[in-house]
Amino acid sequence: MLTSNFSPCVVIPCYNHGAMMASVLARLAPFNLAVIIVDDGSDAATQRQLDSLQATQTTVLRLAKNQGKGAAVIQGLRAAAAQGFTHAIQLDADGQHQIEDCPAMLAEAQRYPDCLISGQPLYDDSIPKSRLYGRYITHFWVWIETLSFSIKDSMCGFRVYPLQATLMLCNQRPVGLRMDFDTEIMVRLYWQGTPARFLSTRVTYPETGISHFDALHDNLRISWMHTRLFFGMLPRIPHLLAMRRQQKHWSGEPERRGQLGLRFMLAIYRYGGRLPFMLLLWPVVAIYWLTGRRARQASQQWLAQVKTQAAQQRIRLPAPLNSYRHFLRFAEAMLDKVASWRGDLRWGRDIEFAAGAEAVIRAPAGRGKLILASHLGDIEACRAMAKQVNGLVINALVFTDNAQRFRAVLETIAPEAGVNLIPVSDIGPETAILLQQKLDAGEWVAIVGDRTAINRQRGGERRVVWSEFLGRPAPFPQGPFVLAAALRCPVLLMFALRQQGKLQVYCEPFADPLLLPRGQRQQALQTAVDHYAQRLAYYALLAPLDWFNFFDFWTLPDERERHKESDNA
Repeated sequence: MLTSNFSPCVVIPCYNHGAMMASVLARLAPFNLAVIIVDDGSDAATQRQLDSLQATQTTVLRLAKNQGKGAAVIQGLRAAAAQGFTHAIQLDADGQHQIEDCPAMLAEAQRYPDCLISGQPLYDDSIPKSRLYGRYITHFWVWIETLSFSIKDSMCGFRVYPLQATLMLCNQRPVGLRMDFDTEIMVRLYWQGTPARFLSTRVTYPETGISHFDALHDNLRISWMHTRLFFGMLPRIPHLLAMRRQQKHWSGEPERRGQLGLRFMLAIYRYGGRLPFMLLLWPVVAIYWLTGRRARQASQQWLAQVKTQAAQQRIRLPAPLNSYRHFLRFAEAMLDKVASWRGDLRWGRDIEFAAGAEAVIRAPAGRGKLILASHLGDIEACRAMAKQVNGLVINALVFTDNAQRFRAVLETIAPEAGVNLIPVSDIGPETAILLQQKLDAGEWVAIVGDRTAINRQRGGERRVVWSEFLGRPAPFPQGPFVLAAALRCPVLLMFALRQQGKLQVYCEPFADPLLLPRGQRQQALQTAVDHYAQRLAYYALLAPLDWFNFFDFWTLPDERERHKESDNA
């Protein structure tokens, strides 16, 4: 919504950047904006350079001694408000920001006058790697402190402040006055109800640039700031969760679907290894667990069903079993996928064959085989390890609605992972012909046997076979079993389950071939599905936390949608 009461200016904190100021003002000149430069106790040379500036509409405020970037910005914002301005663009004095993006920033601020408008940096190779990695850590903590992924970058010093809301916050409580200012003010404005909006902008670190970042003291300040914000977040959790419900959730954006968080975590693993990834995983998963009510309820339902069956069969389950650890195992499986494709998982150390599995997998080569996989365990790790160990190619059928997201995230760090994924929207004749070619070439094919997909060619019909699974009737799709029969190839079951700190690969024959005689088709199909459900239940009791179906598995998807609608009514 555009507002007529919109009067912006520019605020530039300056500490010994006098040599760059003339060029910064020259780049600002075309926009005809008033500029307030806050000299934060600079040296004599900088003071002379600032005094010599001939730019019109420029005011220089001088602080008697250096107080820090945050203190200088706040002084500039107060001066801007006193002069009648409603908004102020903050940018750095060293010329690293793309000043030419000011019109776009101001247009966004005029359209959303109650928001903080911030740049979302696009860096070139000039950024120091230590600064880049440090930003990832701050992003993570900000997501924790806001219980939201809406703040895409909290450290960029190129932003437009709404003066009334910002100064009200600064007058109510102290905020960080040095390098901790940019992040803390953004988080506290978010808590106050001033959301941030982001525009991509290029950021370059000049070769002759002067950095005032003190590796020891500023890192200590930033760590103390995150400590304050974390404990300040705790009593605000109900309010922050309510804010999330009022806002459009990040998962409602189909082109991203949470990829930002996934990419960040994968970057942590890529540059820092498994330990920092796992340390960060605990609080990240806690956020998803706290906010994902339906998935949490489905997890709790699954574990309750597993415990009931284990008690009836007198099976001792691995401990501890709770829904938070279930979420955590799902997230850890994402890392296992990446690590396996990157070659970071090793046979014997990280992954090994369970008893009898190696003989089945290493059976004499010839025509390919079909793997009836599932959402239990990590078939992706099996694909990667097979490729690395003996060159075996395992193609995976993935349904179209998930294929692009899956490939986009995984290929950012493991490009080879997407090579043998086959996206499909329905299992039809074209799919069978393609798979026949793969099998004839000696390649293997994996398809999940527990996914009830929509057949769009039949008006959204779901063709399922009901079978008892862990003591309750559950729907299983006909398609994978009909496809296996049509291909007339050996059919295997394969699972990669995490046990005793390793991935254990289980593999057993299922049928060779799977036969569905015309006269007894339905009965034979029922028998095959019953056998699959029985074996799936057996392996599920070995590793219950490796079950990665976070919905009510015992109902059809259309029934789940009806339940969801009734919950929202």
